[in-house]
Amino acid sequence: MKEFSMYFLKSEYYNIIRSVGGQWNDSKERPIVCLLRVDDSDIYFAIPVGNWEHRDEKAKLRILSYINADSKKLSSNFYHIGNTTVKSIFFISDAIPITDKYIDRDYLGYDNKGYCILNKKLQAELIKKLKRILRQENLHPNYFRQHITDVKKYLLSK
Repeated sequence: MKEFSMYFLKSEYYNIIRSVGGQWNDSKERPIVCLLRVDDSDIYFAIPVGNWEHRDEKAKLRILSYINADSKKLSSNFYHIGNTTVKSIFFISDAIPITDKYIDRDYLGYDNKGYCILNKKLQAELIKKLKRILRQENLHPNYFRQHITDVKKYLLSK
């Protein structure tokens, strides 16, 4: 895996989330973007990405209310909007630890090659918001529905 590159995960990965008591109810095959390596391990933190235009107006307004919330509130870090191959929504509060073992295939760009986010401003915003989410998770293990802490422990034990 490469940081800021996008991939699709094997379906078995989502079973790991459920097996440790987390929730993952998204039935869509959604790409993830790899953002941050965990220490010296082969684990990275990644976040799911969706197409902004696939949201209805009510959903867009809800997401924007989080994004535009007071920056002191944790919820202001739950989402981010930016461009990949399309206008995209980044589901930062759905962050997951991941290893190469669970990568199914690359997310392809317009050139049919693996897509990597090159925009430095977007990279910095995603990392900043992810670190805020992970700080909350470190203070309160399994705070988020996907049970980030328990999934990470599971991956470290393998």
